[in-house]
Amino acid sequence: MIHPLACVDPAAHIGENVEIGPFCNVQGNVEIGDGTRLISNVVVMDGARIGRNCTIFPGAVVGAQPQDLKFKGEDTLAIVGDGTTLRECVTVHRGTASKGRTVIGNNCLLMAYCHVAHDCELGNNIIMSNSTQLAGEVVVDDCAVIGGGTLVHQFCHLGSYIMVQGGALINKDIPPYVLAAREPISFTGVNVIGLRRHGFSHESISLIQEIYRVLYNSGMNIADAIERLPLMMEPSTELDNILGFIRSSGRGVLRG
Repeated sequence: MIHPLACVDPAAHIGENVEIGPFCNVQGNVEIGDGTRLISNVVVMDGARIGRNCTIFPGAVVGAQPQDLKFKGEDTLAIVGDGTTLRECVTVHRGTASKGRTVIGNNCLLMAYCHVAHDCELGNNIIMSNSTQLAGEVVVDDCAVIGGGTLVHQFCHLGSYIMVQGGALINKDIPPYVLAAREPISFTGVNVIGLRRHGFSHESISLIQEIYRVLYNSGMNIADAIERLPLMMEPSTELDNILGFIRSSGRGVLRG
């Protein structure tokens, strides 16, 4: 259903059972999947690709041009996955020539006033609390929870199943499964409650705790610890995920 007070370009691809409320503006180079709701006053701009069964609240803007001075008008995308909710005044910018797309995965919740800048890559089941701001080319892995008012520096990588304190200033990569808090942002433990909620076994959680004990509390520096850990422990998915993340870190991981 398209409200008579909405402005929808006839070239836009609108799925079945889509609701577009009053004063929404949907431009031509846009795709909106089945069952999605644009409540009112939503702007969906050229290059937006919105999945199925999403809900977008008033004031949100998806697909605006990036705030990057290197952007020269190239044809890029802003992609929102299935089942994702964008609350009031969320902004999701298109990609640049760097990656060509900004991506938000499935079943994410971005609370009011969050910003996702150009070329960010967000996985599935992510929660970003109110006024969280991601700079360009930030990567956030599955099931991360980011507290309100958090500011994330460009090119940072936030690992899966983490929880970040509200109001954090993040300028380092945050490896998977951890709690990150304090100022400056630091490792404060393993996200035990979050892991339990996602079905991790007691044995897996204990293993993750032991890995981070070696990384942060054994007296070794990070470089030495990641070389010693494979010799100290049996192979596991959790160990591979943590070591792979740290070895590929471009900005370095947060302090202990």
